[in-house]
Amino acid sequence: MRQYALRSLLHAIQAFDRVRLRALAARHPGLEIDPAASTNLAAARYQLAPGARLRLGAGVVSERLPGALQFSLGPGAQVEIEERTWLRTELAPIRIFVFEGARLHIGPDSFLNGCHLSAKRELRLGRRAWVGPGSRIFDADQHDLDAERPERVEPVTIGDHVWIAADVTVLRGVTIGEHSVIGARSLVLEDIPPHSLAFGQPARVRGAVGDRSRTR
Repeated sequence: MRQYALRSLLHAIQAFDRVRLRALAARHPGLEIDPAASTNLAAARYQLAPGARLRLGAGVVSERLPGALQFSLGPGAQVEIEERTWLRTELAPIRIFVFEGARLHIGPDSFLNGCHLSAKRELRLGRRAWVGPGSRIFDADQHDLDAERPERVEPVTIGDHVWIAADVTVLRGVTIGEHSVIGARSLVLEDIPPHSLAFGQPARVRGAVGDRSRTR
């Protein structure tokens, strides 16, 4: 009897969240959430400016923590999060900021865990990319340094099967090659070749990494 009551409660919550998702889609014409994505996405916070587009693919999941998952998209911004990506907010919020006209793409089977992504031009994460808690990825300096040195913006690319551990900062113009691992609290200022173990401030290649496609 107790199990039946619990199942009934869960079904009621899911039904309520489906209604909320339909209301969100009506409020934000650029929001597209696949029917097979988690209904918990109704608890996220969405700010989409005119012309912005946010697509969440089938099997994208998150926890039902109100406001812990935050999307802020400027005019004309384009965001796509592919299927089976886990946006984990139990440890810390996930904040995704995509400025006017910028693009953010996250490949399938990825895992974002309490991190911060900011795109002013383009930020791309490949298939099964992992980003750990407290980590931050920026494709811009965020502000002008002074009157003679304006803000610089350069795309960031994170390859397939890359693991960025906790409290890592990745700055503009960086490419991290596939199957690489970036150690905790690293500062990544330059490109990291594929199959590299890198860490430090600034991050340097310290070893090699094999095939990560079958790791858990």
